[in-house]
Amino acid sequence: MTRKLRVGLVFGGRSGEHEVSLASASSVMKALDTSRYDAVPIGITRGGQWLIADSPERLLEAGEVTLELPDTTEAMLDVTHHGIVPVNSRGGIDRHETAVDVVFPLLHGPFGEDGTIQGMLELADIPYVGAGVFASSAAMDKGHMKRLFREAGIPSGHWMVVKPLAWERERKAVLYGAMSQLAFPMFVKPCNLGSSVGISRVTDREELEAAIERARLYDRRVIVEEGVDGREIECSVLGNDEPLVSVPGEVISHHDFYDYESKYTEGLADLIIPASLAADEYREVRKLALRAFEAVDASGLARVDFFRRHSDGAWLVNEINTMPGFTSTSMYPKLWEASGVSYSELIDRLIQLALERHRSRPQPS
Repeated sequence: MTRKLRVGLVFGGRSGEHEVSLASASSVMKALDTSRYDAVPIGITRGGQWLIADSPERLLEAGEVTLELPDTTEAMLDVTHHGIVPVNSRGGIDRHETAVDVVFPLLHGPFGEDGTIQGMLELADIPYVGAGVFASSAAMDKGHMKRLFREAGIPSGHWMVVKPLAWERERKAVLYGAMSQLAFPMFVKPCNLGSSVGISRVTDREELEAAIERARLYDRRVIVEEGVDGREIECSVLGNDEPLVSVPGEVISHHDFYDYESKYTEGLADLIIPASLAADEYREVRKLALRAFEAVDASGLARVDFFRRHSDGAWLVNEINTMPGFTSTSMYPKLWEASGVSYSELIDRLIQLALERHRSRPQPS
C-alpha cells in the first residue's frame, strides 16, 4: 500500500491578511483527498509563533491563530532535520512526530507571500507549493513587479514609487512629480501588501498626500498608479515550465474600485466567469498572462489581473499574485473550475507540481 503524503498546511501569519489565510486553509483542508494525503495544519500567530494543535479545526475556527487555545503546542521549522517540529514543555523538540513531505503555504501578504517563508523552506529542503524566493518577492513588491513587466515589454499602466527618504525630505516635490506624471484619479498602495489593504483612490492633491501617509502605515515604500477606465479581467495560471491558463473572468465591483470590502463581502462585487470576450481577446489575454508568469519566474500558481481600457481597447497587466485567495469561492479556483479542473483536483495538481519542482532542483555535489 502506498504511503499517504503528509501535507503541512501553513496559515495565519503576521500580515494584515491573517483572516483571509485562515479561510483559504479551511477550504483546502476540507477538500484535500484523504485517500492520498494527511493534513498537518500549522498556524502562525500575528506575533510570529508557529503552533500545532491536537484538534486542528480549533486553529482554523477561532478566527485567529492563538496559543490561548487548549491542546495547542508551539512549533518551529527545523532547518537541520528538514521538518516542522513541536517544542515540548522543557524547550526540547520532538522530531519524529512532524515530518512533512510537502508544505502548502496558504499565507497571503508579507511574511508569507513575499519569499520569506519560501526561503526558510528552501533552507530546510522541504518541497512547497507555489513560486520560489525570487518570484514571490518580486511579485509581492508592486514597484519591482512593474519594472520586470516593463523590461519584458509587457504593457502596464503609468506609475511611480514614493521612497521614504524622498517623502520625508521633499514632500512637495514628490506630490508635484506625481501630479505632473500621472492623471487623476490615482490609486495609492503600499508596495508590499495584498487583498487591497491600505489602498486609496484619490482625485486631488489633498487626498493624494493623505493617501500616501495612510499607505506608509503598512509599508515604507508606496506606489502611486494612474487610474485606468476599463474592464477588470483576471486569469489563473497553473504549472511550472509549461504552465496552463484558465478561461478569463471579469470582476465588476459595486464600489469605486475592487477594495478589501468588495473582495470579501458577499454582494459587493460580481464575478463573471467566463468573461464575455471575443476569441482574439481570449488569445491575447492568455498570452499576456503567460508572459507575466514568465517575467517574474513564477511556478505552481498565480492569478494575473488585467485592465481592458475603454478608450482604445488596450490590454494592461495590473499585477500578478503568486498566492491568491484560495477558498473554494475565490477567483483563482473558480476560474479553474470553469476550465474543467475541480477544487480538489486543483489542490492535487499543485502538490504534485511542488514535488516536481523540488525534484528538478540541482543537487549539491
